[in-house]
Amino acid sequence: MDNQVPSKPSECNEKIGVDEMLQRYAGEFGPWQLRHFMLTSVAWTLGAFQGMAVVFADHRPKWRCTSGGACPETMCGLPHDAWEWDGGRRTSTVAEWDLVCKDKYKAGIPQFAFFVGCLIGNGTFGHLSDSFLGRKRALALACAMGATFGFLTSLSPSLYFYTLFRFLTGVSTGGAGTSVFILTTEPIGPSKRGTMGICTFYFYAIGTILLPIISYFHHSWRSLYIITSIPSVLFLIFIIPFISESPRWFLVRHKITNAMKVMQDIAKSNGKQIPDGVSLSLDCGTDQTVVSGSIIDVIHSPVTRLRFILAVSINFLCYLAYYGLGLNVMNLKTNLYLGVILNGVAEMPAYILTVVALKWVGRRPLTVGMMLFSGVACGVGSLMGDVGMNCFRLW
Repeated sequence: MDNQVPSKPSECNEKIGVDEMLQRYAGEFGPWQLRHFMLTSVAWTLGAFQGMAVVFADHRPKWRCTSGGACPETMCGLPHDAWEWDGGRRTSTVAEWDLVCKDKYKAGIPQFAFFVGCLIGNGTFGHLSDSFLGRKRALALACAMGATFGFLTSLSPSLYFYTLFRFLTGVSTGGAGTSVFILTTEPIGPSKRGTMGICTFYFYAIGTILLPIISYFHHSWRSLYIITSIPSVLFLIFIIPFISESPRWFLVRHKITNAMKVMQDIAKSNGKQIPDGVSLSLDCGTDQTVVSGSIIDVIHSPVTRLRFILAVSINFLCYLAYYGLGLNVMNLKTNLYLGVILNGVAEMPAYILTVVALKWVGRRPLTVGMMLFSGVACGVGSLMGDVGMNCFRLW
């Protein structure tokens, strides 16, 4: 019969990508993704402990004259036995190694080393999580390194070793951030992925809020690094075993059975079912060959080169403002603990507003508008003294 309507192809051999399977069969965001999201995002809190600990470990404590008379505004020029640190020399690295006066610049070297380590860790662990190690094992390695170097930091006999261990901690912190973001968002469907990706930063804000509370009961900078490293060990023992590897990574590594097992678990937990015969394939058509790229390939392409330069520049400026203001709280003449807590609290409504605003104005207008707004707020705050800067920092 020439007019016969051709029958639909049988689904017994249907091969679809991860995103399509999440949308059609497994569920884009359900109980499985929520549990996985909550467990994995705890690593952001650990990153906040490691990154923001310097606010309390490297702050400059108050000092007093030992003679009992009137003290000048600075101890520079006074005999060393004419003054002492209020609370003892172990309250911070600045007090223990006298990083004041002509040695004041040395106090910033460990922070510089930490962020250089973050830069290296992002690239290194990005490659490891995308290659043989996988997202889950890369995250576990980063957390293990963070705990190890955090403990070693507390044993630093000198500023040199302290700087070295802060650099290595930065490598692990940057690696954990990259791994956890990918591992958290990849099992989520495309329509929910952007929103939940933003929500991961809530856990970093929670870590920022908890850190001053922990520091308040541990006045020694060495004990602070020990206490903030313990959660990484607990994360490795009690949370990592319950985190699943990314089905996309399994698929790229041609481990179809493992990838389908994860998708079946997602569907079952979400109250859905994947039909028999439906399987996964790479999101690249019939060609299943995976070509690994490098930064050189990105730079060679005119399209990706421009996007790469813009992404790096915007991230640099955003982190410069974020950490510049967050870490500078130790230099403001306000309550150190309250200042850090307010930083974390101020981030909470920001993420909700970002999610809502993205649906109305889109990414590019929101990015440009918020960068202009924050620049103006910082400029105005700098003209109003410490209290004014503390207030405008919240914006």
